[in-house]
Amino acid sequence: MKRIIKKYTETNLILRILAGIIIGAVIGIVRTDWVVLSMLGDIFVGALKAIAPILVFVLVISSLANAAGGIGRRFRTVIILYVLSTLFAAIVAVTVSKIFPITLTLTEVAQTDSVAPSGVGEILKALLLNMVSNPIKSLSEANYIGILMWAVVFGVALKQLARESTKKVLGDISEAVTKTVRWVINLAPFGIMGLVFTSVSENGIGIFTDYGHLLLVLVGCMLAVALIVDPLIVAICLRRNPYPLVLKCFKESGLTAFFTRSSAANIPINMALCEKLGLDRDMYSVSIPLGATINMDGAAITITVMTLAAAHTMGVQVDIFTALILSVLATLAACGSSGVAGGSLLLIPMACSLFNIGNDVAMQVVAIGFIIGVVQDSFETAINSSADVLFAATAEFMEWKKQGREMEF
Repeated sequence: MKRIIKKYTETNLILRILAGIIIGAVIGIVRTDWVVLSMLGDIFVGALKAIAPILVFVLVISSLANAAGGIGRRFRTVIILYVLSTLFAAIVAVTVSKIFPITLTLTEVAQTDSVAPSGVGEILKALLLNMVSNPIKSLSEANYIGILMWAVVFGVALKQLARESTKKVLGDISEAVTKTVRWVINLAPFGIMGLVFTSVSENGIGIFTDYGHLLLVLVGCMLAVALIVDPLIVAICLRRNPYPLVLKCFKESGLTAFFTRSSAANIPINMALCEKLGLDRDMYSVSIPLGATINMDGAAITITVMTLAAAHTMGVQVDIFTALILSVLATLAACGSSGVAGGSLLLIPMACSLFNIGNDVAMQVVAIGFIIGVVQDSFETAINSSADVLFAATAEFMEWKKQGREMEF
């Protein structure tokens, strides 16, 4: 048994995940009644979601308590990269939607227990309240804004105490949590197999034919941002070919995020990749969970494309100035979407209000979003999550370049 486990762990993780994808897809086609396989996916995602808040909380406290100075500049850089990328994603979505306008068949109002926010002010208010939420509640509810806020406060306080014994204990705890994460990640092939089985057995290919044009525009915009816009930003920053790093992030972060459909669940995966890239833990322990909150290229694209589809359906003429306002609004809304129940889809009514489109029509668009969500959300999460590592690494490598250090990716 030990030899089998050793052989399993020594095999490349990506190869194991690809095997899980193939096996899950085949079983999903030939035996849709093997629902026990779905449990493997649920258990894997549940384990990631359970360990992620603890990982972030412990790593941020430990990193800040033990950190040397000088990470402020890198941190500013990564925040700028996150926001710029999200803004450019919205602009790409506006451009593509203008070239390939979409009209929708609206039939019924979406049924949801969640309430869409009425404006950006409501989103910002929710974010500020989440920052000061009870730390225990933040951990139990995976409120990463609150987790980051309190971890920073505790980390700074512990750093000022300057007790080496305390710092060593924190370092040991963070190493233990990191090791636990590695164990969970090693089970990814089985979890991915269960997730693929569920998707194939429950959805089939009908979703692609019913809303093919809409999905084509959404996915096309996301791929354009991921394969052209984001690499261009990285190339300008690093002055070298960005695609080895882009493809590595896709392979080791985007692939799992595509099937887990949860940026929060993918935080441990991203931190493991940052460690593999040799990045500074003091930096990525904060930038990765922050990226899962504000780096929302896919969400900005979804909000923009779906809103413009509603405008085209209602015969609303969208001028360039209004389209640019929508891009900025989608950027701000996307950055706050993790703090709103329902994510990016429930921010569509707010964006629709820019064109005086009523809530009844907007919620019908939301209903379509839920229908195609199994595809749209998978791509959205993959793009968002892989870019978290991409820009965290870019900010780090910019500093390496100034110091004359070699970038290996």
